[in-house]
Amino acid sequence: MPKEKPRPKKDLKKRKDIILEIKSGNKDKEKKTKNFTFLYFIIAIIAIFVIHSYLSFRSEIKTVPYSEFKGLVAQIKVSDLIIDAEKIQGTMTQQDGKKVKFVTSRVEDPDLVKDLQKSNVQFSGSFENKLLRVIIEWILPFAIIILIWNLLMRRMGGAPSSVLNFGKSRGKIYGEDEIKITFDDVAGVDEAKEELQEIIEYLRYPQKFLDLGGKIPKGILLVGPPGTGKTLLAKAVAGEAKVPFFSMSGSDFVEMFVGVGASRVRDLFSQAQQKAPCIIFIDELDALGKARGMNPLSSHDEREQTLNQLLSEMDGFDTKTGVIIVGATNRPEILDPALLRPGRFDRHVLVDRPDIKGREEILKVHIREVKLGRHVDLSVIAARTPGFVGADLANLINEAALLAARKGKTSVTMEEFEEAIDRVVAGLEKKKKVMSKKEKEIVAYHETGHALMAESLEGADPVHKISIIPRGISALGYTMQLPTEDRYLMTKSELVDRMCVLLGGRIAEEIIFGEISTGAQNDLARATDIARSMVKQYGMSEKLGHMTFEQERKPLFLDIAPGSGAKEYSEETAREIDNEVKAIIEHSYTKVKETLTSKRDLLELVARTLLEKESIDGEELRAMLKEHAEGDHGNESR
Repeated sequence: MPKEKPRPKKDLKKRKDIILEIKSGNKDKEKKTKNFTFLYFIIAIIAIFVIHSYLSFRSEIKTVPYSEFKGLVAQIKVSDLIIDAEKIQGTMTQQDGKKVKFVTSRVEDPDLVKDLQKSNVQFSGSFENKLLRVIIEWILPFAIIILIWNLLMRRMGGAPSSVLNFGKSRGKIYGEDEIKITFDDVAGVDEAKEELQEIIEYLRYPQKFLDLGGKIPKGILLVGPPGTGKTLLAKAVAGEAKVPFFSMSGSDFVEMFVGVGASRVRDLFSQAQQKAPCIIFIDELDALGKARGMNPLSSHDEREQTLNQLLSEMDGFDTKTGVIIVGATNRPEILDPALLRPGRFDRHVLVDRPDIKGREEILKVHIREVKLGRHVDLSVIAARTPGFVGADLANLINEAALLAARKGKTSVTMEEFEEAIDRVVAGLEKKKKVMSKKEKEIVAYHETGHALMAESLEGADPVHKISIIPRGISALGYTMQLPTEDRYLMTKSELVDRMCVLLGGRIAEEIIFGEISTGAQNDLARATDIARSMVKQYGMSEKLGHMTFEQERKPLFLDIAPGSGAKEYSEETAREIDNEVKAIIEHSYTKVKETLTSKRDLLELVARTLLEKESIDGEELRAMLKEHAEGDHGNESR
């Protein structure tokens, strides 16, 4: 890598101005938000108090006819009169002696003043402020409604306090010195980092590429399963390149009002070009970029208009400005083809699940702030966590640290890591769950059946641990198997062996107790899925031949079952598929029953030991099997 050239003072000054602008803008927004919230609160309280007082005062006033009023004057039962041009207000004494306020309409009566003076009634004139009355009765309620509406719009639209600002981008802007994440904080994705290295080179030294006539890709799409570090990788690119970073989610663009999403896209690209070179990161791109035309009834909905604007903006801006768009998704198969063509998101970077070496590197990153014991071996932890992604490993280390703190230890030992793996994989341990003796025996023999089949079959993964301690929501026990190496392909015999392990628990119950329980429901579902996949997807049926019958594929990186679509084969073929699936399962069932029946003594021995200890690790199990085999061999030789 070439040495970093000193940047011109003009560029450095421009970058500092951008950082100051971003920081000051964020502070001003926070300050304005607090001031407005407090102002709304005060105004609402005052308005409610004034209106309530006014209405409560009005509710206590009694309206009387003018003739009745004249009678009360003659009887000297009125006092404190206020006379204005339209009405007369005062206090009158009722027959029960209670005094109440009253009001009556004023009529032309020249003798009124004389009658009041004759009865010695105190009275005075009054001038009503009609403007104040209009303000209280009309303007103030409207003002409160407008303030509440404004507050709701702020909540819905983010920082702007006006409906006209809905179209402003809601993306978070980070200055070049605010992102501290670098490639040193990202592990297990070496190939992805190499792909993104030239983007960093371009943002640092753009002239080197422009002199050769090269064009940097406009858009980079990070694809991979959830939790593999796509967002972290995008931030690391910005941290390495030392450029501003715009971060948004695909759902931030789409609102209930038509045209808002397209306006936000325009505003985002406008801001990005002003602060170039920079990176625009759009997380969960599938929320925005889903293929158009999938729903013909909503071909002109808000989401599609937003997508059209994004496509237009990606075509319109010049790559020489130094604006790089990075998208992330775990469902690339549903994205619109126009997004993936050359000139838009034309470079796809796979951020896949890490292998055993990658998991060890990820563990090294996450244990930097954790105090480890002397005998903690990260390579062993990496081997015992197949299929874990970066987020899973981070959670694993955190769980181990919490367990160590709960036990009052000063460092995290291998014991806490083992317990954390069990907790993450199988769920929370429930030692206090009450189970009958009969149920415990059924669970013990069930798990022993799984374990013996796993150790008897060559294509099955070795057993790591057996337990009959209830865990999670519904697991009454579990048999944990760990592969000896990372696998990417499976043969037909290995799939059959995996089915045999799943059926081992159900058949062990049948051999020992002569009946079956409901505990094998999940095992049967998984075994059926394997058999059906062998027939419909992998072409492993001799009767149906080398054909696939899967009409709709599952999502690439998500474990979601496909929707029910129309079958592309006849009912007769469907019947043959069902028969083949049943035949494969029946064949595996027969194989497992013969194996466990021949090992019934060993089945009972391991199950009794499991009932006593509640858990057996893989090494102890293999030692028991070896000792039993040597004993049988000795008996045969005698």
